Amino acid sequence: MRTVFIQNKEEIEAVIRSCKTCFLGMADENGQPYVLPMNFGYQDDEIILHSAQEGRLISVLKKNPKVCVTFCHGEELVWQNEHVACSYRVKSTSVVAEGTIRFVDDFDEKVKYLHLTMKQYTSATFQFGAPAIRNVNIMVVKVDNITAKEFGVDPNSPKFR
Repeated sequence: MRTVFIQNKEEIEAVIRSCKTCFLGMADENGQPYVLPMNFGYQDDEIILHSAQEGRLISVLKKNPKVCVTFCHGEELVWQNEHVACSYRVKSTSVVAEGTIRFVDDFDEKVKYLHLTMKQYTSATFQFGAPAIRNVNIMVVKVDNITAKEFGVDPNSPKFR
């Protein structure tokens, strides 16, 4: 089984759109890693996240806004020889995006980003109450670097020809 780098932006975005959860990685002022699963939205090289106004997440990000966001799709177990352990692999696709968090305070911008987040999960249209908008923390990661890989690709696949 082989690993293939994905270069095509549309393919990378298709992986992101196929996910329901991302994993936000950050480090506190002591270098302690901290990773959280989060719901998200995505558009135009921006990953939209939301949270409560306070907590460890906010404390860490205010001190160090550099983050890594990971997406992973697929969990099919594949193998070349079922009797050889090292021929097993989980067939999946992952995207790793690096960037810097920006906190959004503007009311109308928060509404825009909440709509984009809901678009990740449903085609329904929503109205958000003013208290909900004021009380939610919206964070946007501007993607500076993005890589993607497909794991567990059959070496006889056309991707290798």
